[in-house]
Amino acid sequence: MTVIRILGLDPGLGRMGWGVIDVSGSRLSHVAHGVIATRAGDGLGLRLLKLHGEVVRIIAELQPGAIAVEQAFVHKDPAAALKLGHARAIALLAAAQAGLEIAEYAPTHIKKSVVGAGHADKVQVQAMVKRLLPACGVEAGDAADALAAAIAHAHLAGTRARIMAALA
Repeated sequence: MTVIRILGLDPGLGRMGWGVIDVSGSRLSHVAHGVIATRAGDGLGLRLLKLHGEVVRIIAELQPGAIAVEQAFVHKDPAAALKLGHARAIALLAAAQAGLEIAEYAPTHIKKSVVGAGHADKVQVQAMVKRLLPACGVEAGDAADALAAAIAHAHLAGTRARIMAALA
């Protein structure tokens, strides 16, 4: 059976969570996860450069075949929304440079795919990620959210494959 490796990203300027899983049929396996942190005092350009460099390194090292990125949700604070948009752009740029299939999912879709409820909180998402990927031991909420994005993509990709097989 074919193994598909998926990189999930939870974009943020201060903390970008990332997580990589392997998917074989309906079986999910944890590969790696972490958080890329930047310092607010470094200025926007340096922070974006660090995010880009780290995402490029992760892609080169772990060789995912697809990337799942959490979409931005509407912030009441326009400055925060803009910063999140910059971080998302870096994630999408690095994926496009690597020639990866890019999927974007709303936070509610990811939560519904993993927890079963679109308005689940971070604690619930982290608990379900630990249950679905028992070997991951994820403690950081940002990394758990990234793994959840990868899991949501795996579920959708599996459904899409079953529909295509049925149509063939």
